[in-house]
Amino acid sequence: MNVKTMLDMIGADFYTGVPDSRLRALCDYLTDTYGTDPGHHVIAANEGNCTALAAGYHLATGKIPVVYMQNSGQGNMINPAASLLNEKVYAIPVIFIIGWRGEPGIKDEPQHIYQGEVTIKLMETMGIPSFVIGKETTAEELQNVMRKFRLFLGQGKAVALIVRKGAVSYERKVEYKNNYTMGREEIIRHIVKVSKEDAVVSTTGKASRELFEIREENGQSHKYDFLTVGSMGHSSSIALGIALHKPEKKVWCIDGDGAALMHMGAMAVIGAEKPENLIHVIINNGAHETVGGMPTAAGGLHFAALAKTCGYPYTACADTFEKLDEELVKAKERNGLCLIEVKCAIGARENLGRPTTTAWENKEKFMEFLQETPS
Repeated sequence: MNVKTMLDMIGADFYTGVPDSRLRALCDYLTDTYGTDPGHHVIAANEGNCTALAAGYHLATGKIPVVYMQNSGQGNMINPAASLLNEKVYAIPVIFIIGWRGEPGIKDEPQHIYQGEVTIKLMETMGIPSFVIGKETTAEELQNVMRKFRLFLGQGKAVALIVRKGAVSYERKVEYKNNYTMGREEIIRHIVKVSKEDAVVSTTGKASRELFEIREENGQSHKYDFLTVGSMGHSSSIALGIALHKPEKKVWCIDGDGAALMHMGAMAVIGAEKPENLIHVIINNGAHETVGGMPTAAGGLHFAALAKTCGYPYTACADTFEKLDEELVKAKERNGLCLIEVKCAIGARENLGRPTTTAWENKEKFMEFLQETPS
């Protein structure tokens, strides 16, 4: 189904959400049509954030907003959906559009399997009527569903459209880019060169895939790395937990701007704890690149200044490899919490692979490594 056909039937004029690869056609259409005009389209930090933003839109206009997300974000939206939108509280109507990763019977990455199994169950448990859109769904079917949904929306209830892989299309391909020159894979290669045999926690998406391939290329063990394949936005908290309880080991967190934004409160906690053995590197390309390259709110954000405000004793920003190498070496030698923000171009190798070990194997090897006595 063409995405414009779907949106015409929905009939909304305000959209907010977190980009998703299953919803690439929707994200491209919204970017093409509205850009990031706040009157019509806002890319939020996390799914709870956009659900609350949608509630504000309804309070201000009386109209029905659309919130889009990957199903992995259902956990973030449950709190405002249950304690704010629900008809037993404020009865605020919202249309959710949810990309279905890990659909049973469809091969997907391990972090999506269980989430895919419970996607529809979660909606049912929360009393949110849902309809699955697939490649075979006709415009007439969707029109009939929306007719029923409007009755629920009129009662102050939320509804959900669950979108299968390839179910919606858009004829134009939108290109996302910025003005920075350093590539993320090469940035990670420079980090690995300096971190040597330190523990590394890498964020969700292409960064972890690139780290895995760099270790393969270097003939190095993967035991040093914890690849955070799911739970976007939590890699820095995982790294903090390790750093606090393994003070004899240096711990590096390779983070992304979209992930850091998603649960930015973690930086305040890290800054308050000040583990002397933690190095937090945020690679900032201002994009949700793993799911297509749609912009984040971090394009004009200065993470280094933010980290300083959160209590990080040392912060720096690098936009050249010379500056990056200088700051990496300083961080390695320093006894003190620090953050390095790295300005990065959008883009990755088309032939970028995926880890060949399972998530469980990664965890076991990493835990064994953490118990080793430092050399």
